Amino acid sequence: MTDRTTYVTVAGLRGRGWNDAMIGELLGQADVQGRDPRRWALAPVRLYLLARVEAVERTPEFLGCAAVAGRGSAAAGAGAERRRRAVLAAIRAEPLAVPRLPAAELERRAVRHRHLLGARGPGGVTAGAMVRWQVGYLRHALSRYDTLLDGLYGDAGRAEAERLLRRRVYEAIAAVYPHLAHECRRRMELER
Repeated sequence: MTDRTTYVTVAGLRGRGWNDAMIGELLGQADVQGRDPRRWALAPVRLYLLARVEAVERTPEFLGCAAVAGRGSAAAGAGAERRRRAVLAAIRAEPLAVPRLPAAELERRAVRHRHLLGARGPGGVTAGAMVRWQVGYLRHALSRYDTLLDGLYGDAGRAEAERLLRRRVYEAIAAVYPHLAHECRRRMELER
């Protein structure tokens, strides 16, 4: 058994600012390689001597690679920020076309949509339930605008863009159907 305090795992190296290319180029083969006895995994555990890692971290080669890696991550972050701003601008600028339906047709479509989703309930429908169903149907009818979110992955502003898009959709529904405005505000508050 090895002394875990004198070795560093690959995850530990990443925490110290290493990337996979730097590990392969500057450290080479792991000092200890084998299976982790605490869990079953296909990938072997690779351990590097801490003293060797610290010695390599003091070399000019490491400092040069770390600087390049830092610029690469900064460039990737700048690219993600540009994509985030572009998507937010597109969401703000996109006109949302809410279908304008007579009240009876909107109710019929909302009930049909509710049943297509597999929801079954008691025979009578309350006015509050009908309003919720109508907003749900209209939100679904406007889901084609979700494609505006394409290009945003992970934490690169996707949650913010989704909130903005939902808020814009609910505001558009409330503008076309003022009797649904209260439910739209309620949903915006819940999703905040």
